[in-house]
Amino acid sequence: MPEWLDNSFFATLALVIFLGLMLYFGVPKIIAKMLDAKIKQIETDIAEAKRLRNEAAALLVEYEQKRVAAEREAEGIVAAAKEEAERLTAEAQASLTDLVTRRTAAVEDKIAQAEAQAVAEVRARSADIAIEAARVVLADEMNRNGGKVIDAAIADVAGRLN
Repeated sequence: MPEWLDNSFFATLALVIFLGLMLYFGVPKIIAKMLDAKIKQIETDIAEAKRLRNEAAALLVEYEQKRVAAEREAEGIVAAAKEEAERLTAEAQASLTDLVTRRTAAVEDKIAQAEAQAVAEVRARSADIAIEAARVVLADEMNRNGGKVIDAAIADVAGRLN
């Protein structure tokens, strides 16, 4: 046999036949279609990822705006609460001052009433004592000079009637 008909020749011939069959059955077209389909799938995945990324960015911006708005609202609520607390404190202070003023006036009125009552009681007692003293003095006087006083009073009445 010739020297070139060795194992290398048969291996090369088998390779050429294999490649020929591959071309005949359209394996490169099938592989190209598979690769094209895979490329399209990757492109679709990339487009979906970009869309999702844009949505995520939009959501991030939206939530950032909501966070800023919530912070402003919280600051407004805190400021309103402080104003309300200050207003309530001022109202409570005014109410307390008014209450103290009213109670002081009520106590002063009670003191004035008690003082007036005490003065009236002292005057009444003084008047009672003066009346009793006058009665005692008149009774003594009437016992000593009773007739003379009556005669003078009768004469005085008679003088006025004429």
